[in-house]
Amino acid sequence: MATVKDQVGEVLLGTTEEPQLSHLMRSAFMRHATKDQETGQYYLDEESFIDAVAPESEDYHKIKRFQYGILFQVADRERKGRVSLQDWSVFQNLLAKPDAEYEVIFRFFDKNRTGYIDFEDFYEIWKAHKGEDNLPFNWNGEWATLYIGSKEKRHTMTYPQFAQMLRGLQGERVRQAFLYFDKNKDGFIEPEEFQRIINETAAHKLSDYLLENLPTLCNISAGTKISYANVRAFQNMIQQMDMVELIIRNATSKSVDGKITRADFLNEAARISRFNLYTPMEADILFHFAGLNDTSDKLGLKDFARVLDPSWHTYHSAGLSNVSDAGAKAFTATKSILNDVLESVHHFALGSLAGAFGAFMVYPIDLVKTRMQNQRSSAVGQVLYKNSIDCAKKVIRNEGFKGLYSGVLPQLVGVAPEKAIKLTVNDLVRGKFTDKSTGNIWWGAEVFAGGMAGGCQVVFTNPLEIVKIRLQVQGEVAKSVDGTPRRSAMWIVRNLGLMGLYKGASACLLRDVPFSAIYFPTYSHLKRDWFGESPQKSLGVLQMLTAGAIAGMPAAYLTTPCDVIKTRLQVEARKGEQVYSGLRHAASTIWKEEGFRAFFKGGPARIMRSSPQFGFTLAGYEVLQRAFPMPGHGKEEGPVGSVEPGVGLAEAKAPLPYLRSRNALKVILDLDENFGRPRLPAGKQFTGVPGFGGKSQLS
Repeated sequence: MATVKDQVGEVLLGTTEEPQLSHLMRSAFMRHATKDQETGQYYLDEESFIDAVAPESEDYHKIKRFQYGILFQVADRERKGRVSLQDWSVFQNLLAKPDAEYEVIFRFFDKNRTGYIDFEDFYEIWKAHKGEDNLPFNWNGEWATLYIGSKEKRHTMTYPQFAQMLRGLQGERVRQAFLYFDKNKDGFIEPEEFQRIINETAAHKLSDYLLENLPTLCNISAGTKISYANVRAFQNMIQQMDMVELIIRNATSKSVDGKITRADFLNEAARISRFNLYTPMEADILFHFAGLNDTSDKLGLKDFARVLDPSWHTYHSAGLSNVSDAGAKAFTATKSILNDVLESVHHFALGSLAGAFGAFMVYPIDLVKTRMQNQRSSAVGQVLYKNSIDCAKKVIRNEGFKGLYSGVLPQLVGVAPEKAIKLTVNDLVRGKFTDKSTGNIWWGAEVFAGGMAGGCQVVFTNPLEIVKIRLQVQGEVAKSVDGTPRRSAMWIVRNLGLMGLYKGASACLLRDVPFSAIYFPTYSHLKRDWFGESPQKSLGVLQMLTAGAIAGMPAAYLTTPCDVIKTRLQVEARKGEQVYSGLRHAASTIWKEEGFRAFFKGGPARIMRSSPQFGFTLAGYEVLQRAFPMPGHGKEEGPVGSVEPGVGLAEAKAPLPYLRSRNALKVILDLDENFGRPRLPAGKQFTGVPGFGGKSQLS
C-alpha cells in the first residue's frame, strides 16, 4: 500500500527528487552485466563497462569511445579484468563526488591504493601510454621539481598536490614544446610547429575549425612566424573559454543586431571580470579566429561558436566521423527511427483515450451549455430553463440521466484528431519561433502559434460539433413538439452533406483561434513561471490541472460570444424561429432581439467544462502511461540528454556522473593524447576499432 500511495502522490503532486542512486546503479549495471556460470555473480568486462558509461549514441570524435577503458582500470579495484556490482557501486559513488574528475585520475595512478602517488610508479604509467613520436617532456626540469622534488629528493604526492600539478601541466607542456622548436632561441616558431604543439596538447578540448586554422595565428602581426607571446595569449584564451563565452553572451544580448566589436568585448569583460583582464593580443586572437569567415568588424554568437564550442564539426571531419562510426551507429539510428514512429503511435493512442475520458467526464456540462446558448428569450414561451442548474434538472427529469450524454459519441470520436492536430501545430509553430540557443520565445509568437493551432483544428471539430449540437438539442425538441422523430448521427451527416457539415465554420474559427491563442501561452507561462516546471522538476496532475483550469477560464469566457453565434448557426431552426443567414446576421439579430447579455449565455458552464476537461485528460494520460508503458521502454536510468552537447554552445543535459567521466578523460589527456590507446606491434598505428570510431592501418 505504501508503494501505491507514493505513486499516487507522485502523479498528483509531481516530484523534484532524482531516483534513488542505488537503484540507478544496479539498473545500469544489470543492463550490461554478464553472469559468471561458475559463481553465479554478475560482472562487467571492459567492453560492457564502456557500453555502460559511454552510450553509442554520443559523439566521440574528440575523446574516443575506447579511451573510456581508462575508467575501467579505475573501477576494477582488484585488477581482475572484471568489475563486480560492488566495484560498480564504488565507482558510481566516486563520480558523484564534487571533485570526481581529479580523484578518478588520482586513483588511476595510485597503483598500490595507498592514498599517495609515488613518482616512479606515475612515470612508468605515463611512459607506457605516451606516444612514441610525441613531443618530449622533461620531468627533471624546474617546473616538475617544484611539485615532486629533484631527482635525488623525490617525494610522494598527496591527492591535492597531484591535482594541482595536473592543473598546470598543459601550460608547461606547451612551454617545453615551444623551446623544443625554437632552436635558435629567437622566441619564434613556424606556424606548422605551433599547430603540432596545440594538436598534441589540446586537440581534445578544441573545435575542428580552430585546430585546422591554427597556422593563421601568424597573421595577427607582421611577419610569418609565431612568437611565444602569441602562444601564451592563445593558451590564456582557451583556458578561459567558459568566461569568454559568458562575456560574449552578455555583450551580444545587449547589442541591437546581436553582433559585437572587439571594443564591445573588452568593455563587457571590464564589467564582468574582477581578477582577470584580457590583453589586447588575447582579444585580437579571439576575434581573428572567430572572424575568419567574416570580413566585418562585428561578429555574432554563431561566429564565436566555431571557436568556443569544442563539439563544432567541420563538414570534412563530420563526414569522416560518420563513415568511421557507421558500424556503431547504423543499427542504433535505424532502431531509433522505428522507435520514434512506434512511440508516436503509442502516445497518440494514449492521448486519444485520455482525451475521450476528459471529454466524457465534462460532457453533461457541455450539453447544458449548448442548450442554454440555444435558448431564445425573445419569443413568449421559449424560455425553458431559468439557469444552468435548472436546465440540468429538467434534462434529467424529462430525458433521464442518459439525456445528459445525448450526442456524446461524435464528441468522443472527434477528440483524437482535434487534440492531435492542435498540439502538433502549436508545438511545430512554437519550434520555428523558439531561439534554439536559449529556448526563449517572444510572447507574440506564442500567441500566433496558439492561434494557428486553433485554426487548424476547425477542419475536424466543426463537422463533429454540428452533429453533436443537433443531437444535444433534439431531446428538448422531442418534448416540446409531439411526433418529432429522433435522428441518429449518421442521418444528420447524410442530411447535411459535406457543405452542411461546415456550416458555422467561420464562427468556429472565430471561437477556436482566440481560444487557443489565449490558452496555450497562458498555460505554458503558468507551468513555468508559477509552478516552476523545469527539466529537473516535473509537475503533478494537481499542478497541471490547476494551471489548465486557470488558463482555461479567460480563454473560455472571453470567446463565449463566438461560441453562442456558432451554436445558433449550427442548430437546426425550429418552426417560427429566426433563421440566421450568416455570421454577421446572427450577431446583429441576437444583439437586437436579446441584448448584449445573450452573447454570454452558457459562459459559466463553458468555464466549468473547459477547465476540468484538460485536467481529466492529463490525469487519464498519466494513469494510462503507468498502466500501459511502451513495450521495452521502462523509465530510463542513464543519460537523459547529450553528454557532449551538440553544436551551438548548448548546455550538456546528462547527469553529472556522466559529465565527470568525460571531464576526467579531458584532464588525463592533458598528459598525453595517447592515453587509453592500446599498444600495437611495430609498423601499425591504432586509430580505433573498425566500424566503431576508426580503423587500424599500416603506418
